[in-house]
This record gives sequence, C-alpha cells and structure tokens, in this order.
Amino acid sequence: MAPLPLTLAARLLPTAVLAIVGWTMASSSQHDDAAAPSAGGSPAGATAPSGGSGSSSKPDAPGSSDAPSVTYTKPPAPCTAMKTATIKKLVPEAKTAGKPLSLTDPSHRTGCSWNALKGFDYRWLDVTFEVAAGGNGQSAEKAAQASYDRAKKTNTAAGIGDEASVGVQVTTEDGQQTREAVVVFRKGNAVVTVTYNGSDFESKKAPGVSEVRDGALTAAKDALAGLGKAATSATGDQSA
Repeated sequence: MAPLPLTLAARLLPTAVLAIVGWTMASSSQHDDAAAPSAGGSPAGATAPSGGSGSSSKPDAPGSSDAPSVTYTKPPAPCTAMKTATIKKLVPEAKTAGKPLSLTDPSHRTGCSWNALKGFDYRWLDVTFEVAAGGNGQSAEKAAQASYDRAKKTNTAAGIGDEASVGVQVTTEDGQQTREAVVVFRKGNAVVTVTYNGSDFESKKAPGVSEVRDGALTAAKDALAGLGKAATSATGDQSA
C-alpha cells in the first residue's frame, strides 16, 4: 500500500496531534461539494440541501419550538456520549472507547475522536461539545447563538437541536481523495460540532457524498442525545 498522505498520516499520531488535526479540519471546512446531491436514506428528521454548494435555506428561528428552554451547566463526558453501535458502524475497527481531545477548558468544552483503517478504508469521527456561560450582560443562549453563527455551514439540517447546518467537501492530496462532512448544531446554550471523513487508499477515491453526510448527521443525533445528560430545564426535564 502506498504511503499515507501527510494529512491522514498525522491523524494516526498520538492523542495531542489527533486533537489539533481534528479540531483544525472541523474549523476550516468551509466549502460544500460542488455537486452534493440530496442524501438518500438520511436519518429521520434530517433534510438534504435544496441545491448545490451555493444553495442555503434559513433555519427555524431560535426559540420557535414550544419545548422549554434548556440550560446546560457543563458539557457531557464526550467519549461516552456517543452510542457504541454508532461508532462501530461509522468507524469500523476503531476502539469504541475513543480518545479524548485535549481542549483548553474542559469545564466548557470537551471532545472525543475515533479513527481506524479497515483494509484500505480509513474513517475518522470527532465530536466536540461547547457550553456557553454568558456574561457581560449577554445570556448563555445568546453567547451560544453567536458561537453557532460563526461556525455554521452552508446548508440547513432540520430536526437536530434548535438549529443545525451541514457542509460537505472533498480534498485531494498526493492523488488521494478525502471527503469530509461537518455538522454544527445548537441546543439552548450548547453548540456541538461533528466531523466525519473517509478515504479509500486502494482506489484513491473518497467515499460517496451521501455516505459521509448521512454518517455525520447520524453522529450528530447521537451527540444531541448525549448532550441531554448535562441538561437542566425550567420544568425540571432532564432530556434535550
């Protein structure tokens, strides 16, 4: 098998490097695939983009739901917030325990990553949870709204939290394609980012748009459920 491209090879290094690479790719993924089709078989509640990379639709207005306002006091333990079955499906051969990401303030931001090579197929997943505290006259939810607005992607994804968006891009390095999907969603005063990507080192091609996009949306729904473990609400409800 040919040597791994530098970007993907770096992801096989120790946890500190994994954290830096995963967070950087999640933050820098700005362009959708030029021909991203509507994803067939999307998870229930998720909607495909209405057009190509230039299309976008307005998310539901924050606070439009009749559900009680949810406040998160801290992010969840990230590696146990995701379902084992989801990890096994999206990242075959990965250790389901995951690797915690080294982030600057674990009281407000946590993250975990999973990556593995099965045969010639490489998959990577990471999830970060950020809980805003507010301050300086700004509510925690407003602070989270501002954080979401900075990170949101081109296309709206319905049915995940208060508002959600998804972006997909394909990159090529040394002839090797990698396709990556990033889902960003907000629930109350929490913002969650899910990054999922893959490569085939035998064909040099990236996996299909729907596979990567749907995988990221599935992981995002898992993350939303895991986020609820750290929630309290005005009515005492303990779920998100």
